[in-house]
Parts: sequence; C-alpha cells; structure tokens
Amino acid sequence: MASVAQPKIRSRAGGAAVPLDELDKRLLNLLQGSFPLEPRPYARVAELAEVSEDEVLRRTQRLLDERIIRQITPIFDTRVLGYSSMLVAAKVDAEHPHRAAQVINAHPGVSHNYLRNHEFNLWFTIATEPDSKLGLEGTLDVLAEEAGAESVRMLPTLRLFKIRMDLEMEGGTENLSAAGVAEEPKDPTPIELSELDMGVIRELQGDMPVVPEPYAPAAERIGIGTDTLLEHLESMRERRALRRVAAILFHRRAGFSANGMGVWKVPDEQIMEIGPRMAAFRGVSHCYQRPTYEDWPYSVFTMAHGRSKEECDSVLDAIAEGTGIHQRSTLYSSTEFKKIRLLYFTEDFKRWEAERI
Repeated sequence: MASVAQPKIRSRAGGAAVPLDELDKRLLNLLQGSFPLEPRPYARVAELAEVSEDEVLRRTQRLLDERIIRQITPIFDTRVLGYSSMLVAAKVDAEHPHRAAQVINAHPGVSHNYLRNHEFNLWFTIATEPDSKLGLEGTLDVLAEEAGAESVRMLPTLRLFKIRMDLEMEGGTENLSAAGVAEEPKDPTPIELSELDMGVIRELQGDMPVVPEPYAPAAERIGIGTDTLLEHLESMRERRALRRVAAILFHRRAGFSANGMGVWKVPDEQIMEIGPRMAAFRGVSHCYQRPTYEDWPYSVFTMAHGRSKEECDSVLDAIAEGTGIHQRSTLYSSTEFKKIRLLYFTEDFKRWEAERI
C-alpha cells in the first residue's frame, strides 16, 4: 500500500535554487512531459535525451535526493474519479495565519495551501470522497469554524481550460511568455470505476521507484503482469481518469521561486474565446473559469510560474497583450503551508469525518 504523503512546508533554508547542467534540465523537461506507459520508461527517456538508461536512472535519483524532483507519480483526475473539489479563499487572522493553516492542512483532501497577498489571505484546494457524509460544503463549514475563519469564498471550477504543471527548464522568459495553440476546454465528468481501477490507483499512487521497470512492483502487488497493468493504465488514460505519469518538481529548488495567480475580469460573452487563449501560454500551468461575486469580478484564473516575480509578470503581461484583457489582479504566494499529491481511496477521509460527525 502506498505510504501517506506528508505535507511539504516551504523552508527558506535549503529552499534556494540548485545549479543544474544542461542534461539535468533536458531530463527534467522529459520527465515532466514524456514519461511513457512502457515497461522500461527510463530507457525511452534516455533515447530521447541521447544518453544511456543508467545515466538517466543515476541522475533521476540524484535529482530526487537533492530535492529538485519531489516525486515521480501517476497524476489522476480528481473529478473523473468522482471526488468533489474546489479552490477556496479564506479570510483568517493575518497575525497568525499558520494556526488556521494547521487546522485546514489536517484534512486529507487539502492538497495545496498558500498564504497570498490579499484580504482573503489563505488559499487552498480541497477534495472530498464520492461517499462523503459531510460533502464538500459541509466539510468547509467544519473547517471554517475550526480554523476561526472570518469569511470563506468558494471558487469551484465552472470550466477547465488547462491543468498541466510543467516547468520549462531549458528555455527562458521568452519561452514562458510565448502563446501556444489554444485547445478546446476540458469538462471532466465522473466515470464508473471498477475494483481493478481502484486497486491500480491505490497501489501505484505515491512515489514510484527509480528502477529500470518502475511499474513492475505495483503490478506484482496487484497480482497481474506488468503488460496487463500498462494496458489498464492506457485504458484509464483513454477514460481520462489518468492524466499522465510525470515528475513533479520542487519549484524553488528547480529555480522557479515565484508563482502568481493572475485573475482576470473577462466579459461573460468572451470567456469561451479568451479562456483557451490564456491557457495556451507556456508559462501558465492552470487556467479555469470560476464564479464571480459582487466584490470579486474576476472570472478567469491563470496560474503563472517563473524564476522571479518579474518573470511571472512578463507571462501575465504577455497574456494581456495577446488577448486584449487588461483588468486583472495578481496574487503572489508568500508561504507554502502544504503541497502534496492527493492520495485516493484511503481510510484517512473517513477517519477525519468520523471524528466530527
């Protein structure tokens, strides 16, 4: 069974960027975007990088040991798996936000939690299981009370334009600011999961081993062959339950010290045109349409990543120039209270609820 992921707390000590050579950067790009569903995926990465498989394995392990790579793991689609999820902005005690963050982080469905430069200062993502007794809104009610939040704003995804966290390691600001091809908006809908689906998720989620055949241990635990597991993973990808398998990086250690959440006031009649165009920028990892409020007119959210605040601003400025949308606010994170890859179909959710019902 996969081990429970522990929250990663940003530490200024040991959090600075680590020098990387050109092959490191090349491998990091490949491991983020081209880790295949094959028996020997590192051999394929080696072929693309034009080095030996042993060299890729050695460097990958070093990048993990030096905390450049957080983990190599399957990335499943939360909503396709039937979980309810949401971005939440909370207004908590500005003098002691860590106290509220500690309460919120205790929920196993909270994967990201940041302090941001806004009146609503705590921003977190949360998910609840398909059979949750409290449900998403009930869970938020409990968390808001326990955390002493003055106000909570729910910002569910109305439309998903992009979700793909790749840090561009080889290119510079011009690459991050470049517009790509706009894609059709994605609309994740839950699917019916088989027992094998859930078994595969339970055994494969979490850290994958850095070995020539990294899928084999999970296949053995499930009691199927590696080829059968890979065929099933391909089926899960076709059904959109599995987005991909990839390396997840420690942003700051990889040189990306800034992330800016650019929120845009886009007229309703332009959202379906503008959203995909904003999502196409290389420096944008996430792009969503979210609800507006009387005091919150921003309908499209873009998460930009850069090696500095200035580089994030360049990405967002390029979006404004490219789309003609200039009414925006940018929220920068000052503290990362939690960042994990969500673990699905564990007992942690039920235990958390059982203590509160």
